[in-house]
Amino acid sequence: MASRRCLALVLAAGCAGAAQAVEARASLNPIRKVVNMLQAMQRKVEEEGEKEKELFDKFMCWCKTGSSDLTASIEAAKEKGDSLPAEIEASEGKVAQAKEDLKSAQVDRTAAKESMAEATAVREKEAAAFAAEKAEADT
Repeated sequence: MASRRCLALVLAAGCAGAAQAVEARASLNPIRKVVNMLQAMQRKVEEEGEKEKELFDKFMCWCKTGSSDLTASIEAAKEKGDSLPAEIEASEGKVAQAKEDLKSAQVDRTAAKESMAEATAVREKEAAAFAAEKAEADT
């Protein structure tokens, strides 16, 4: 019985060794190498394809949402574009009014300066006359 077990172990070891030899020969086989390389390349291409599909899906989602946003902004710009000429005319009117107010303020300022100069001259004359009268009264 022990010899049978020994024989079974030897045969099992021999079969395992033979299987390893077959695998070693298969891995050294140039055709097997090419097949392995092609399989590896196929896996790599499939992975890249999945990544590209995800990127494409994201891009298409962006295109769909981006186009609606773009359309909305174009519509808003068109609406604003229709009201711009009226706003420009109103602004030009305000500028013209501001220019008129400025001219009026400049004229008023000039008149005020002249009035102050006249008032200063009159007061200086009065001050001189008062000083002369006071000097006469004191002496």
